[in-house]
Amino acid sequence: MPNFNRVMLMGNLTRDPELRYTKNGKAVCKFGLALNRHFTGSDGQKQKKTTFVDVTFWEKRGEVIAEYFRKGSPIFVEGRLEMDEWENEKKEKRTKLYVVGDAFEFLERSAKAAQAGSAVPAEEPAVAETVAPKEDDIPF
Repeated sequence: MPNFNRVMLMGNLTRDPELRYTKNGKAVCKFGLALNRHFTGSDGQKQKKTTFVDVTFWEKRGEVIAEYFRKGSPIFVEGRLEMDEWENEKKEKRTKLYVVGDAFEFLERSAKAAQAGSAVPAEEPAVAETVAPKEDDIPF
């Protein structure tokens, strides 16, 4: 049976990106993403529901995100779902679903990017171009 694990999300960072490095020197960047959904409830009132998602980016893409994004920045993320499993101190099984990002796009220029000059920083086009799925990745 075929499987397909792909997500595309557009939202705002809930906190500044946290950039760390593994013992092997690999960059890992983690941040929260808020996704807002506006709808009309059964009572006819307009409502808003926010979903919070944790996102992780590795290596160069993570470093670029940590440099150019801050809390509140809008971002488009493409990636896959992964699940962490562990036991807490009471030996209870715990799980957490999160997104591992493969590509992203800037949705607005940051002040830092604007200070770098009128041109978009060199890292941005290379990262943004990877958002479109390859012909082989399309499930139909």
